[in-house]
Amino acid sequence: MIARTIAAWFALMLLAIANGAFREAVLVPRVGSGEAHVSSTAILCILIAVSSLVAAPWLNPRTTQAALTIGAIWLIMTLAFEFGFGHFVAHKSWSELLADYDLFAGRVWVFVPLAVFVAPYLAARARGVL
Repeated sequence: MIARTIAAWFALMLLAIANGAFREAVLVPRVGSGEAHVSSTAILCILIAVSSLVAAPWLNPRTTQAALTIGAIWLIMTLAFEFGFGHFVAHKSWSELLADYDLFAGRVWVFVPLAVFVAPYLAARARGVL
């Protein structure tokens, strides 16, 4: 289960990177940075949900705990990638990285880690795997 969980996460990261490229190349020039952030976040949450639905039978979590474990692994890997890459490769400050989580400033990125965590469980339930 762990190897499949990690493989599925890499597929999600490819989708997230493509979504980010789409946001910067298409959305930001057309609707501006704020609306592009919100739209891109919604698109990525939908991609995570659909991907989880497709992957649920392949991941085959047989218990609620297994499905939540997949979500927890995805969450840890996502946050490690986001903050590790963002800080150590893209050289963003911690405050810049955390700014995307400020709901009061209209930043809704917090829904992506939430989606990453709950999607395996909800998809497994929806597909009848659990």
